[in-house]
Amino acid sequence: MQVSIKWLNDYIKFNETAEELADKYTMSGVPVENVIRADEGLDKVVTGRIEKLEAHPDSDHLQICQMNVGEKDLIQIITGAQNVKEGQIVPVAMIGAHLPNGLHIKKGKLRGLPSNGMLCSADELHMDLDKLPEEQKNGIYILPADTPVGVPAKDVLGLDDVVLEFELTANRGDCFSVMGLVREAAVLTGNEPHYPEIKVNEDDAASAADMVKIDIEAHDLCDRFSARVLKNVKIGPSPEWMQQRLEGAGIRAINNVVDVTNFVMIELGQPMHAYDYDEIKGHHLTARVAKAGENLHTLDDSSRVAKGTELVIADDEKPAGLAGVMGGLETEVTEKTTTVVLEAASFYGPNIRRTSRSCGLHSEASGRFERGVDVTNTPRALDRAAQLLQEMGACTVTKGIVDVYPQPKEPVKIDFTAEQINKRLGTKLAGAKMVEILESLGFVVEEKGAEVYTATVPSWRNDCTYMEDLSEEVSRIYGFDNILSTSPRGTIMQGRQSDRQNFIDKIKHVLASLGMTEELSFSFTSTEMFDKMQVPTDSPLRQAIPIMNPLTDDAPLVRTSLLTSIMENAVRNFARKNTDIRLFDVAPVFFPKALPVTELPDEVIKLTGLITGRRHPFGWNQGNEMVDFYDMKGIVEELFRALSISGYTVEAGEHFALHPGKTALFKKGREVIATVGELHPAVAANFGIKQKVYLFEMDVETLMKYTAKNFHYESLPKYPAIARDLAIVVDETVAEGEIKAVIEKNGGKFFCGVTLFDVYTGEHVAAGKKSLAFNLKFQSKDKTLTDEEADAGFNSILKAVEDKFQAELRA
Repeated sequence: MQVSIKWLNDYIKFNETAEELADKYTMSGVPVENVIRADEGLDKVVTGRIEKLEAHPDSDHLQICQMNVGEKDLIQIITGAQNVKEGQIVPVAMIGAHLPNGLHIKKGKLRGLPSNGMLCSADELHMDLDKLPEEQKNGIYILPADTPVGVPAKDVLGLDDVVLEFELTANRGDCFSVMGLVREAAVLTGNEPHYPEIKVNEDDAASAADMVKIDIEAHDLCDRFSARVLKNVKIGPSPEWMQQRLEGAGIRAINNVVDVTNFVMIELGQPMHAYDYDEIKGHHLTARVAKAGENLHTLDDSSRVAKGTELVIADDEKPAGLAGVMGGLETEVTEKTTTVVLEAASFYGPNIRRTSRSCGLHSEASGRFERGVDVTNTPRALDRAAQLLQEMGACTVTKGIVDVYPQPKEPVKIDFTAEQINKRLGTKLAGAKMVEILESLGFVVEEKGAEVYTATVPSWRNDCTYMEDLSEEVSRIYGFDNILSTSPRGTIMQGRQSDRQNFIDKIKHVLASLGMTEELSFSFTSTEMFDKMQVPTDSPLRQAIPIMNPLTDDAPLVRTSLLTSIMENAVRNFARKNTDIRLFDVAPVFFPKALPVTELPDEVIKLTGLITGRRHPFGWNQGNEMVDFYDMKGIVEELFRALSISGYTVEAGEHFALHPGKTALFKKGREVIATVGELHPAVAANFGIKQKVYLFEMDVETLMKYTAKNFHYESLPKYPAIARDLAIVVDETVAEGEIKAVIEKNGGKFFCGVTLFDVYTGEHVAAGKKSLAFNLKFQSKDKTLTDEEADAGFNSILKAVEDKFQAELRA
């Protein structure tokens, strides 16, 4: 939001400089980002008349100008411009001038003759070339013949204005208008504002209600819809003063009707739109939700297909515009327009935000609706627009306003006491002082008792709903710098992390030590992500909670799985050529007890991880090996070791998002504590991924349940261990974890460990078979084992695996 000091001065006078006023705004919570001076660099640029013009004797393109700049003597300036003539009045940069383009004017000589200044073009004066006629865009800028000589050029050119550029927070929608800023300035400076007197002469015999009908179908998206009809409209340029005000606000002038709607929007904060009455089919406008697939042809000459969520203003045949964002091309006001319908409405901000983002359209109007407008302001805005056009002689005004306002907004009332506000601010202000501040801001305050009050919030302050909001208003006007620092009050509570928080921290440290990076992911997802991940249609994961006001249409659901989040981040990395990724995420997912939601959902903390790309960092002494299933399995096993989770089995399993032949389930008894596997080829194709990706997924509460709480310590063994290698051939379908479980069960009292050290298929091993080689360890705490004792355990294990798996001992 930017506005010129001149526009503010139209309604309030103040003695502060632009910089001083900017400081006051900023310190009151209405931050000014920048002070832009249109006259910067023009201090030594004056108007001058070319009294004599002659060719340079030593140049075929330079000319010698004798200039009258209001001084006793003429000054000589050499110019190469070819559009100058004797008697013309032009801007002259005097010696010492620093022009906006960085040029420093000094005494000099051109082809041997002195030149004591420079004649200026529009571009050198930093003028808006788009507003100039073609002949003024190049060469020296020619001023009107009646321009006085020797006066500052900035005064003549209207470049003496100063623009304040505000960086307003989203809650202060009221300050996205000149009137809102004037109200603030009145409080900050103590000066009396003079608001425009709005009077309309309804000089046309026709009635607006007889000419146009308006309706609201989407009552949840449109609070109020108002319209006026103007006849005998004459399209033309708006007055120079209005164009200057709009230019100061960063808006380009188009024609009188469009300029007036923009002027009123900036002045009052109420967006408006003008329709060509004769192009409205049925002379009927309705605020309704677009039909899915409906064509939206907007003023930027773009056609968009409606999703069925956008609010539109439609006539009897088609949409006439995207409500609150941009009007339709078919009903645009043109030079042929003679009758205009002016619309002012109050639309639901979150819907306008979604529409604006999904269509890739952001406008001054949509920005204001997103922040909230004053619903009571629509008739006033229509009257102001009609008044301005009428004063230009550009229309006649029909009788009445057509206004649909089915549920008038009740004013917000907030109860508070002086003690409550003082307690929050650490101040000792009297209640009377608080009342004075609030009333200066437009609140109506009623005293209910001794320093007990009820404040009625003005209609333009949509951000004030609680007593804490009143505390903020009091503090910012009283002055944050006037509030003394105080010591904290109350009982000091000593906090600590919960067991679950400590457990999660440990998980993060372990995974980080294994070379993985924690991601911070978006908590929302979409049905499209479920489809890409191949989530079954009957899965509880699809029972996701819909968001009433999603930040984006691409993520309208609360996530039920971290896999969708980590896959989105992986795809984002792939798009940026980062293909070596090791990510993990520990975060909540949410499951509703029922839909629609009537109570708080269940919150479950999940852990997920993803690896892909090279096994080792790229380097001259490193191979180009890619990670595989066993890298991810090893990460999970190392995590379990660090978390003191043991006694689990690993067996083949299935998961909707993982490769059916490359998925493992880590289990304690019958309960799955981790799922590990390669991304399903179909899922990879859905995301456009061409390299192998490996994932794990766990439930944090389940991990906590199986973490050892009590530890039994043993002294280091005194006696040596005996190792035996067991190489067996089994069916390919037999899982290593199943064999390990049988080995551990049948190893006897001296058995103390088993490690798989080789897996082989190929020559000398029958098709459909595989060879597994295990290292078995036997040890006693009390003595040195004999070979016979170790062999007894070994033979027991061999017999058990032969009986259980029809294993064959491999020579």
